Amino acid sequence: MTARHHSPIIAFAVGVLGIALFSAMDAVMKGLVLAIGTYATMFWRNLAGIGLSGALYLPRRQGWPDRSTMKIHLARGVLSTFMGFLFFWGIGRVPLAQAIALAFIAPLIALYLASLMLHEKVGARTVGGSMVAFAGVLVIFVGQAQADLGRDALIGSLAILVSAGLYALNIIIMRRQALVAKPLEITFFQSLIVTSTLALALPVVGTSFPPLEQWPWLLLACALAVTSMLLLSWAYARAEASYLAATEYTAFLWAALFGWLIFNEPLSTFTLAGAGMIVAGCILAARRPEEASPKLEVAT
Repeated sequence: MTARHHSPIIAFAVGVLGIALFSAMDAVMKGLVLAIGTYATMFWRNLAGIGLSGALYLPRRQGWPDRSTMKIHLARGVLSTFMGFLFFWGIGRVPLAQAIALAFIAPLIALYLASLMLHEKVGARTVGGSMVAFAGVLVIFVGQAQADLGRDALIGSLAILVSAGLYALNIIIMRRQALVAKPLEITFFQSLIVTSTLALALPVVGTSFPPLEQWPWLLLACALAVTSMLLLSWAYARAEASYLAATEYTAFLWAALFGWLIFNEPLSTFTLAGAGMIVAGCILAARRPEEASPKLEVAT
């Protein structure tokens, strides 16, 4: 196959779209968590994901992944299981916008992990822009802290913070994975490994078949998750993790919108001010396109 070069600007735009769809999936998942619980929501959504991604991947596959690639699939799948469970458990207890705001610590951690693990250069402009965005997150959190949300919200917030730390590592693994596997392969094995990991707890936790009225939402969450993973895998194969990490900040804008429209979660002045800082930080943190092209071009 002939290697083709894709502009990092396009990769950045695709990453933003992937995050938008992931944010929509978060909103659907919050409704499902409140209706049938965190474990059941994750298990049945990922089980449906095996069917959807398998139908796209299996007829087109050209052999199975080698051992080193499977190790990356396994590592990210297991990590995503714990990361996802903590996050979805948390968003069932705190406002969606606040949950995303707390999760914004992940791209900041990812910047330094990318430097340590992938030997990517992290310039002053990227770090400075990320710090501006993180300051916006702090403004939002101060505003949210003024509301009395109770003990459950506090525990939910802590769960989201732990999930954010795991997600930072996930961003780095995503970059490595995207350089050795194509999006359909990544998406299929992600659903398969997450479902298999969750199934290990099935004898202890147990779960019943979801009510029929919840299945359209489960399938919608599945479709949004699969599409988002395909887009993000494509983007991370074509630009560096430290460059694309800034796209994560756009998730707040979607979370604020979905939280307001679907769950009647109001937006405070603090939230709006913080959102403005986040957008400014994203613009500052996005490095020049020529600085973001990966050294390894990917065959398409």
